[in-house]
Order: sequence, then C-alpha cells, then structure tokens
Amino acid sequence: YQGEDRSDGGSRLPQQQAPAHRRQQQEEGEETNDEGWETVGEKKQHGRPQQCEAWNAYKRPPSEQEYSEDFGQIHHGLNVEPTREELNSLTEACSRLWELDMNRLVPGKDYRIECGEGKKVYQKDDMASENLFSWLGDDVLTKPTYSRFCALLDNYNPHQGYKEVVTQQDKHEEAAFIEEIARTAPIKYLHRYLVLKGVASQDYDDFKAMLTSLWFNLYGRCGNSSCSSAFEHVFVGEIKEQRQGETEVSGFHNWIQFYLEEAKGNVDYQGYIFPRRRGESPDSETQLLTVQFEWHGVLKSVSSSLIGVSPEFELALYTLCFFMGGEDNRVDIGPYTVNVKCYRMGNNKIGSVFPIAEN
Repeated sequence: YQGEDRSDGGSRLPQQQAPAHRRQQQEEGEETNDEGWETVGEKKQHGRPQQCEAWNAYKRPPSEQEYSEDFGQIHHGLNVEPTREELNSLTEACSRLWELDMNRLVPGKDYRIECGEGKKVYQKDDMASENLFSWLGDDVLTKPTYSRFCALLDNYNPHQGYKEVVTQQDKHEEAAFIEEIARTAPIKYLHRYLVLKGVASQDYDDFKAMLTSLWFNLYGRCGNSSCSSAFEHVFVGEIKEQRQGETEVSGFHNWIQFYLEEAKGNVDYQGYIFPRRRGESPDSETQLLTVQFEWHGVLKSVSSSLIGVSPEFELALYTLCFFMGGEDNRVDIGPYTVNVKCYRMGNNKIGSVFPIAEN
C-alpha cells in the first residue's frame, strides 16, 4: 500500500489591509479578526456539502425505485461489444472504457480544482492554501449514478477493525446503485468482455449479483471479521491503527468522496505529490492526480485518484483489472499512462485497487 507520513504546523502573518475576500466578509457582517492578522496554514474555508433529497428515496426496496433509461435505448449507434484487439489487450480495453464514459465531467465546465504547490511524499508542510475543489457544478451530484453513489458513502464506520452493521436500507442502496450503473455503457462493455473471457454469466442479473458480491460483501482485515469491503476501502476510505497507537488512512481513492469530505471540513488538502517527470506539474485540467491530505486529522501521505470520472467507469475499470490483470496493470486511460495497482484478499476479493501515474 502507499506510504504514510505525519503533518502539522501553521503560522500567522501581519497585514496592513484586509484582502478583497475578507473586506467582502466584513461588509456582509461575517466574523473577522479585529487584530489585523491573517491566519495562514490553519483551517481552510469549506463550502457547504451538496446533498440530494433523492438520496433518502434510495433506501426503499429497489423494485419500488425509478431508474434511468437503459443506455441501449438512448444510444442506438454506440457499440459496447469488445473488439478482438481489446480482448487480447487489457490496455486497449481500458482505453475503450474511457471512451465509453459518457458521464465523465469536463474540467473547467463541471468543476474546478486548485492544485496548489507540489511536495515530496516525506515533506510535512501543508503546501495548499486553498481547498482542492474550488467549485462543483450544482447538477453534478444529481446525475443518477453519481447521486446513488453518494448515498452509499455514509454506510460505513471509517475506523478499520470495527464490525460493520449492514441494514436492510443499506442493502437497498447497494442494489439500486448496481441497477443504475448496469444501465450504462462502461458496465455493459465490462459484462460483454467478461462473458467473452468466460468469467461472467451471460445472464445480466447473475452478472449484477456478481458485482454486488465483489464490491459490497464484507470481509475481515487485521484479524477482525466483517469490518471491511472492497467498496468501503477503495471508494470511502478507512482509518487503521498502527503499532504504538499511531493511525493512518488506508484506501480512499475516489474524487467524489474527497469533494464531499472536503466540503464538510473532514478533509484538509495538503498539496500534490511531484510527478516522476520534472516539468509536468498538474493543473486545473488534470484528471489523474497524486495528492497528500488529512482525513479526520489523520494523514494520507500519498494517494492517487482519477478526477471527474463517473462512478460506473471507475468500478468497471477496477473490476476489469481485478479479473483480467495482475498486481501491476500498466494501461492507457485517455491521455494517461497508469499502473492500476490491484491487491487481492485471497483469490476472489479486492483488497485494494488504485491508479498510479506512470507519466
């Protein structure tokens, strides 16, 4: 797994005149520091997290819920059948998945990130004066697959080792999420690929059950039973205790979870990790980012995430690499060459899976 480190610190600088954003706060009657000091390196300003009213409706039995139109009924001309080249090449298949991700967001149009300053993994200073996400379009989290994904994120205890309690409502949300993404192009392509490789059943309901089991079935970590799942680890994140009482963040490789937790004030973005090649620093257009952050005050010294991709794309990509690849899967995804790192728990469970930038 990716390494961890610790970070703290902060300083205060005198100022002669309040900056524009602070003057605006004063005019609007917000609380300010009357001593003329500007806080640097302490808590950043956080936006209000977006929550859709629809999320509560996902707790109903899946058969009572409404879903999007099936992809095949909307896009008659788009083919989701794998080619011979794609069946013989995992990187070709991953590139095709990227092309089929119609719900992927557009940087600058749907959201904006501020990467701040770069750092090396072992550096402890907070190099980001702002949040990673400066804004997200109001309609983004209302997209059906995004909205159902968000509804799953509060179903888990982030502290690794505590037995998870799965309610009937949680199961409804899981089933409804799988049903929603199963109507999209990336998941339909994944199904056809795994069928042709002899991994999945031709029956689509059986395939959906396989996805549910792979991602949501609970398993044990560190000697504790039923305390984790592939979905929780990869997309939500976990906080685990090390020896001598130290803690570290494990997993947490999803940009939507990052955005929501940052908006709540639970995540403190600390800066991006310098890329392997000099002169190729990330910017607001970057959709593969390696960062450092704190979650609930616990440091994640290095974490890679795809930014702006849809939940269905990410789940399809990681599932494909789990079944068809090994621990290291060097593939091309759009403009990026990545190593999709895949760790197994036994032979049939995802321990962790995440992208590492290769260029």
